[in-house]
Amino acid sequence: MPATIDRLEAILQAKGITVFARIDQQAEAEKVGLSLPPTQLLLFGNPKTGTPLMVAEPTIALDLPLKILSWEATDGKVWVSYNDPNYLKQRFSLSDELMKNIAIIAPLIHQALV
Repeated sequence: MPATIDRLEAILQAKGITVFARIDQQAEAEKVGLSLPPTQLLLFGNPKTGTPLMVAEPTIALDLPLKILSWEATDGKVWVSYNDPNYLKQRFSLSDELMKNIAIIAPLIHQALV
């Protein structure tokens, strides 16, 4: 599972996208004596593209920066989840023009997983 997040992080950085945080939720659970399968959350974005979204719809800041969650299931399979840009478009009534600012997420994730 960490290799998946490593690839995603490298691809984002290569594209000039800022990685704001990488949270190892398994490690945090262990600090309080709890068990959690390998689980990491990556927060990333670009203020140049995110700011116009927040100007148009301030509540989108609840979903920005963008996030990717990767976790390992009990069968050893690694899963990746994120909010689809089309979901965000509908949720915040974003214009097609503003959608270009976040549409890159799906191709980048696909690139990391192939």
